[in-house]
Amino acid sequence: MIKKKILINLNSSWNIFNFRLGLINFLQSEGYEVFALAPKDEYVKYLESAGVKCYSISLNQKGVNPISDFILFLHYIRLFKKIKPNLILSYTIKPNIYGNFAASILKIPTINNISGLGTLFIKTNLISSIGKILYKLSLKSSKHVFFQNKYDLELFVKSKLIKSINCSLIPGSGVKTSVFKQKKKVNKGEKFLFVGRLIGDKGVFEYLESARSVLIEYPNVEFFLAGELGYNNKTAITKTQLDNYTNSQIKYLGKVDDMVSLLESIDVLVLPSYREGLSKSLIEASSMSLPIITTDVPGCIDVVENDYNGLICKVKSIESLKESIKKIIELSADKREKMGLNGRKIAITKFDEKIIIQYYLEVIKKVLK
Repeated sequence: MIKKKILINLNSSWNIFNFRLGLINFLQSEGYEVFALAPKDEYVKYLESAGVKCYSISLNQKGVNPISDFILFLHYIRLFKKIKPNLILSYTIKPNIYGNFAASILKIPTINNISGLGTLFIKTNLISSIGKILYKLSLKSSKHVFFQNKYDLELFVKSKLIKSINCSLIPGSGVKTSVFKQKKKVNKGEKFLFVGRLIGDKGVFEYLESARSVLIEYPNVEFFLAGELGYNNKTAITKTQLDNYTNSQIKYLGKVDDMVSLLESIDVLVLPSYREGLSKSLIEASSMSLPIITTDVPGCIDVVENDYNGLICKVKSIESLKESIKKIIELSADKREKMGLNGRKIAITKFDEKIIIQYYLEVIKKVLK
């Protein structure tokens, strides 16, 4: 029996390995042959060791350039012809848009995942307007579109970018709750962590300014940052800017792969993002029984219940974030631990990877029947 081919199309191999490996392993166990298409990086070898055949594509994630984007579209056509997938699972803006255009011409069915709207929808300008038009045109051919929060879904439907009959909600990319499991018992409320791309839209400047301010009153507290520096984004923090903040109490850890060990070493996860699809870092921290602090925006408030498993602060507000951090510090250890255990319950019942995989399997079987 010939195996059906499923191609995962994304903007980085790192993303595929870190966010889609559980889905890949399950699809393989169901008898599908899985391929990956993304710009080549050091994570290709890990995907290949998991039995995934990887193809590389050059992709500029920044802005809209008609010439380079048309070339990207042509490359998709060439590679899709070569791979001959029975189904394409696409994520992130350019794979969703130009991958869909190419798949439509070749009559290859696609399932798209709108994993976050990011800067394209945070700001209103010519590029965002073009992006919305391209989304509307490209998603017409999609067999199904997953959204990771209800706000993004409602926005697309209200803006007539998609018909509601072709889309549904999916609770993120999931977390292996059996792996992301806390061993320590005591939460001292002394070590805070920001995880994510070091860009303004993730709230990194608010985090650093709040940390600097909180340390005046609580000099023994530590603040950590983990994530990619020098990311290709207009709002990215520079090394010089970061160096102006870091000291013995504010520390940059670089890009960290072993998130379980990192989360075991801290007490509170902080993400002051301006908008998310559905925050993976918040879900992983919740699964690790950690209290979380985040903003009142789509993709973040879907994970936290205020005063239950964490605290919600105002977006783009240093003062609000600072007060939330201080409140967590001043809570009793029992209260912090209770928040963490509540977060663990939410992770298990709503965001376990097995739940997310079932969403995919149901739609995939319908498309490939």
